Amino acid sequence: MPLLTTGISHHTATLEIREKIAIARTDYAERVQELHELDGVEEVVVVSTCNRTEIYSVGRKESREQIRQWLQAKGHLSDAEMDEHCYVRERELAVRHLFRVAGGLESLVLGESQIVGQLKDSWQMAHEAGGVGKVLDRLFQHAFATGKIIRSKTRIGDHPVSVAYTTVMLAKQIFGDLTSKTVLLVGAGEMVELCGRHLYDKGVSNLIIANRSLARANELATQFDAHAVALGELPGILHKADILISSTASQEPVLFADSVKAALKQRRHQPMFLVDIAVPRDIHPAVGKLDSIYLYTIDDLQKVVDENLSKRTEAAEAATGDVSEAVDEFMRWLNSARAVVYLQNMHKHARSNSEELVAKALRKLKAGKDPEKVVTQLANTLAKRILHLPSTRLREAAEQQDEELLRVANRLFEPEDQP
Repeated sequence: MPLLTTGISHHTATLEIREKIAIARTDYAERVQELHELDGVEEVVVVSTCNRTEIYSVGRKESREQIRQWLQAKGHLSDAEMDEHCYVRERELAVRHLFRVAGGLESLVLGESQIVGQLKDSWQMAHEAGGVGKVLDRLFQHAFATGKIIRSKTRIGDHPVSVAYTTVMLAKQIFGDLTSKTVLLVGAGEMVELCGRHLYDKGVSNLIIANRSLARANELATQFDAHAVALGELPGILHKADILISSTASQEPVLFADSVKAALKQRRHQPMFLVDIAVPRDIHPAVGKLDSIYLYTIDDLQKVVDENLSKRTEAAEAATGDVSEAVDEFMRWLNSARAVVYLQNMHKHARSNSEELVAKALRKLKAGKDPEKVVTQLANTLAKRILHLPSTRLREAAEQQDEELLRVANRLFEPEDQP
């Protein structure tokens, strides 16, 4: 029953590679069902964020290669690209990885808390799609609890350097005082809401929110005294933006070079600071080649993040023990769950033989056979049947010099009073 994590993240792949395998939230249920139908896959949860696409699964041994091939086909990646960028972690390593992810220890911005909500959403959607069973349900619940422990004990979140916060800090480094700047937020999801909150707290009063759903844009705008527009109005208002931060769920760019050129002309080529924190990207890469444009992608944020990591790094090191303790606890449960299955099979085998032999013995007793002989024959026959397969396996182990199996068998059947 391999427990696996198969994926690609910002630790192993560039933005261009991550874009290829990113999974839209609207496609989660369908992707979970596709994976669940693969040979050997018994449980599955899909996690896809800006920085990672990972598949958590439980199944038979053959599921390992099946999932890897599915991911490769999804991203149209070559064998060489998969070998370079894709990782597969099993059992304890898979558990440790998820717990570190839940604690923000594997995030681009160390210790960020947004990942917890993303994991919960992924788990919930997989649950609704029929992908979650006993093991992954327990695993993710344990991950949520571990993440909470890490944050409360290490206070890793006391030094805010989330992607949204880092984006605003980068704008402040470039422009200095932001209060006189006009900021255009494209999208109305959690990341945009966080950016809006940070900007509002910094005293930015000229905020515009552009979104496909005008109702959602208006809802968000009321929080920050902002102006809401439909996404289709973006080209007409682009020239007003000193700063543009975009994070939509679009699978195609929403901003192209032609629109930005026109905006720059209206601005008389006053510089614009653009931050694209969406995966796939919202802003076409050609925009970054224009004069007076400063375009940053989510990968570029790492340069700023590194300046704010020292305290969080110390907290992350302090969390190592909590993660290890949580992993050990979960593995004890997982191993005991596996033992229950083995014990159930053993008891089923023993019961099937005992029921048959007891019924035969009762018939003999009713027929007047000697009770002592009937009971003795019952005991001998039952012992032979139950021990036949283990005896065969042990003889094979001895012939093949399988010392590990022989030691296990000796421990299982060694009398308690022996040293």
